[in-house]
Amino acid sequence: MKEITIQQNKVLDCIQEYINKTGFPPTRADICRKLGFKSPNSAETHLRALEKKGYITIESGASRGISLVNHGNDHDNGFPIIGLVAAGSPTLASENIEKTVNCPANFFGSNFDYFLRVRGLSMKDAGIMEDDLIAVKKTQDIKNGDIVIARIEDEVTVKYFERKSPELIKLKPANKDFNDIEVDLRNTEIFIEGKSIGLIREN
Repeated sequence: MKEITIQQNKVLDCIQEYINKTGFPPTRADICRKLGFKSPNSAETHLRALEKKGYITIESGASRGISLVNHGNDHDNGFPIIGLVAAGSPTLASENIEKTVNCPANFFGSNFDYFLRVRGLSMKDAGIMEDDLIAVKKTQDIKNGDIVIARIEDEVTVKYFERKSPELIKLKPANKDFNDIEVDLRNTEIFIEGKSIGLIREN
């Protein structure tokens, strides 16, 4: 795979995010509104570059004819390592990616999508320490007791998941010095980015 520019990566993130939210790809106008481009030609230039580099395909004559190319889990350029997540940005946005690291896709016995660098010691009793890299599988198939990556408004946190009721979720640390986080879905928005399936320690 050829490397893409920061701006092309933003367009790619925009397409992925739009598909995740709506189920269909954005138009050029949608991309312009989201990324602040002044004309659809700007979006078109980036789309054609992404098509040439093999990240998307474009069906001529269709306003929503953009398709992401599924590269499976080959991760030719390695798995991205996500550092501190910029407030309000998608986890995999380019500004959050520290670097990439090569690792077999089935290294943990299950496919995963990216590594998240751990900040703090709230999960130390689960063996997750500061600066560890946890392998994150993007999924909404979450059970009580899973270690999840949760976005609460603009903050991303790693905790044990426990659903107390249809309206109440509890995120539990693995360190007695930290308090549980209770999320009432009636007045607070939470998004489960995925779950941890393993970790590696660089040092």
